[in-house]
Amino acid sequence: MSPKTPQARYIAYYRVSTREQGRSGLGIAAQKETVRAFLKGEGGGWPPLESYTEAESGKRNDRPELAKALASCRAHRATLVVAKVDRLARSQAFLERLVSSGATVRFCDLPDLKGATGRFMLRQMASVAELEADFISERTKLALAARVAAKGQWDRKAAHHLVPGAGQKAAAKMAADGATAHASDLRAVVASIRKQGATSLRDIGAALVACGAVTRRGGVWGPSAVRDLLTRLDG
Repeated sequence: MSPKTPQARYIAYYRVSTREQGRSGLGIAAQKETVRAFLKGEGGGWPPLESYTEAESGKRNDRPELAKALASCRAHRATLVVAKVDRLARSQAFLERLVSSGATVRFCDLPDLKGATGRFMLRQMASVAELEADFISERTKLALAARVAAKGQWDRKAAHHLVPGAGQKAAAKMAADGATAHASDLRAVVASIRKQGATSLRDIGAALVACGAVTRRGGVWGPSAVRDLLTRLDG
């Protein structure tokens, strides 16, 4: 018998401003119904693992509930689902945030990527993301060159013009920063598990597995992984 295909995981994100709440088709109820119909059509994705609702002005650049939703997506390896593309990607700043988050996103109003509207929207979104990525790359290279020069790590006699070991240290720091960020994504999940009475490494690890959370590398939670997670959260 062939193995059962695991069910896809989704995190729902809804956004509405006070000004829009009374307008037809833009309210939270309408967005939830759109997401429900979409996920049911995806073969059993309803209900989502979690839902986050933002009541913010469209002009604001900070969206705390979106940040929580993206963190949950990373923690559970889930897909963010949004009722309409303009609920999330109305500005370059939000699209940049979405692209850099590493989360997968599905828009309910773009269900068929073969359609003309879907191709057009994705093309525009990809173009903006690519342009911004190029700008970021250029700024990063300039900043790195300035940092290396300022710290005296530039050595034309050394291989690749870098002091031996500088690259390894940078890679180690990047890995540590990534682990810290992943731990931060799981902070609310761990707090909830502890609130329910789990205290031992084994119990916390089992609860993390049960709720669908995975390690930074996509593995299961052994005692050492849980210990490292708690150290980062409690330290």
